[in-house]
Amino acid sequence: MKHLVLSLAIACTACSQPAQAAVSAPKNVTITRDDWGIPHVHGKTDADAVFGLMYAQAEDDFNRIETNYLLSQGLLAEAEGEKEIWRDLRMRLFIDPDDMRARYAKSSPWLQALMTAWADGLNYYLQTHPQVQPRVIEQFEPWMALTFSEGSIGGDIERISLAGLEAFYGGNVNASKQVSIRDEGLLPRELTGSNGFAIAPSKTLSKHALLWINPHTSFFFRAEAQMSSDEGVNAYGALTWGQFFIYQGFNEHAGWMHTSSSVDNIDEYLERVTPKGDGFVYKYGAEQRALQSRRVAIRYKTPTGMAQREFTVYRTHHGPIVRKVDDRWVSVRLMEDPVNALTQSYSRTKARNLKEFAAIMDLHTNSSNNTVFADSAGNIAYFHANFIPRRDPNFDWSKPVDGSDPATEWRGVHSLEESPNVFNPRDGWLFNTNNSPWSAAGAASPKQSSYPSYMDVGSENARGMHAIRVLSAGRDFTMDSVIAAAFDTELPAFESLLPPLFEAYDRLPAGNPRKKRLSAPVAELKQWNRRWAADSVATSLAIFWGDEMWKRASDDPQRQGKPVMDHLQAQMSAEQRIAALDTAVDKLIADFGKWQMAWGEINRFQRLSGDIVQPFTDTGASIPVPFTSGRWGSLATFEARPWQGSKKIYGVSGNSFLAIVEFGDKVRARAIAVGGQSGDPKSPHFSDQALRYSRGELREVYFYPEQLQGHTQRVYRP
Repeated sequence: MKHLVLSLAIACTACSQPAQAAVSAPKNVTITRDDWGIPHVHGKTDADAVFGLMYAQAEDDFNRIETNYLLSQGLLAEAEGEKEIWRDLRMRLFIDPDDMRARYAKSSPWLQALMTAWADGLNYYLQTHPQVQPRVIEQFEPWMALTFSEGSIGGDIERISLAGLEAFYGGNVNASKQVSIRDEGLLPRELTGSNGFAIAPSKTLSKHALLWINPHTSFFFRAEAQMSSDEGVNAYGALTWGQFFIYQGFNEHAGWMHTSSSVDNIDEYLERVTPKGDGFVYKYGAEQRALQSRRVAIRYKTPTGMAQREFTVYRTHHGPIVRKVDDRWVSVRLMEDPVNALTQSYSRTKARNLKEFAAIMDLHTNSSNNTVFADSAGNIAYFHANFIPRRDPNFDWSKPVDGSDPATEWRGVHSLEESPNVFNPRDGWLFNTNNSPWSAAGAASPKQSSYPSYMDVGSENARGMHAIRVLSAGRDFTMDSVIAAAFDTELPAFESLLPPLFEAYDRLPAGNPRKKRLSAPVAELKQWNRRWAADSVATSLAIFWGDEMWKRASDDPQRQGKPVMDHLQAQMSAEQRIAALDTAVDKLIADFGKWQMAWGEINRFQRLSGDIVQPFTDTGASIPVPFTSGRWGSLATFEARPWQGSKKIYGVSGNSFLAIVEFGDKVRARAIAVGGQSGDPKSPHFSDQALRYSRGELREVYFYPEQLQGHTQRVYRP
């Protein structure tokens, strides 16, 4: 049976889009750029503020805005070519423009007004900047805002296996080895991103709540802004390019920080599908239900013009068919509620206290995130993943379940009361580092035995262990001491990794060549305090050794699905540990001429262009960065690797936006972002924050108009 309908090439010069109607700018929008280039947008209405926010974002980096919406609508192949067909098809299984238009038409008038202002702000920018040529989207329509309704990087849809999709719809049996979505990272075993801390007044010197905001994303994935209006919105923080709500940030009374969750809230169903007439049916209980089908055309760029592939895609009531296992088709079920998701994303920016924030969480559409919260009343909270389907615990939901059995049906979603949340814990602090909720507040954490196994399938990580240490040891926290804790130099993973290495080395026979060769490197590691530093040779040696161990553990067939770190700590042999150090020393010598290299000479921040995929070169200017990958427990995270033949390693993800917020009679905050606000290399704000970023030196946030006095570069209207 062929699931792919004929692929046909068509020549065309451009995408067919409706003619762009002229847009007028509202008269009541003002943009104030501070001395870091950050826009502070004010409008008479919330819609005016959205218009100005989108215009300001487009000024800073229109390319990133458009690219995010090419991804969200399944249009990336029109810009990038045939290689993106399967990514686009995956998105189009869920995103149907006609369906999105219908949802927009049925949404609340206030939300329609915001979506219209969103489109108008972007279209007005294009209208007034004819030199900017979109790659595909020449006109934004209001419904498009629904295709990217929450600001996570790598949302739920993006976790579905492209290989499985290609094998099923493309007939390419070599594309998949019966890989499940779990195997490709639907429920990632090695989460590495984002830290959030909330500290209650009982633990702070000022007796005000403190919130630490520290998302770890690919660099330049989010911008910084303030949006305010006479209708009541007044939020500051990080927003994902192209969205009209502050994703991680604060208003005058409350703040929120999202971390990627390890909840199991996406399920696969094995469907019993049989042909019937011109279509198919699938078994559900005693019924034979008609399998839904529709045609999807994916356009893609070629050297000679545009081409197109057409597919017939299928869907059960569980969700779209995404792959095949033996003779069973596999559907996937996940949250599909973009109107409520967008409603929640925007509404939470106006919540003034814990009660209001919790009421907004009752929409249950922040599906992929945990949330750390604090407010000016002194409340702190941890909200576990906000969309958790209620399921029969007798089934193993970590694997595909029988779609023909009605007992596998979802039974609504778990309420806030049924979720492992934490409110105002007795020890006065809570956190999340993408670890399980069972340690969110130390001894006051939820008990794993009280919840279904699917509530969380992750594990503890070294960053979590580190966070517990600095939070439980702290007293009378201030903004400065929270920053110091978040940049604590300890690398706790090496506490358990290094002793077995030393034991293995000490047991080497005196005549073993490695005994002499590794004598000095082992001595360097033995005297190391297990803390990162730019001038530390031991940090370089430990990281190179650890990375080599990680590769070996990842490839080890004995791992059998265990997290890499667990296997690395417990299962690696003495020979593997010694061999990994030998290889690490060889690599350092081969790349730099000696193994005695200071960490800051190797680990670098570089920003040379505004490209979404950054170029790196050892001949270009760069800045030393002392902190490391989060896998070793560094709370300040810098994920770096060699790139395009470089010997030095360059950061591509990790600390991206950082803020410390104190909620008192007035809100106080400091922040720093990776690089700078603008994506234009010619802008003075392209990389003006880079040095402070590398040192962990946060700058003052200008939240109130009086704070902007003396720090304003430009005030204008679109």
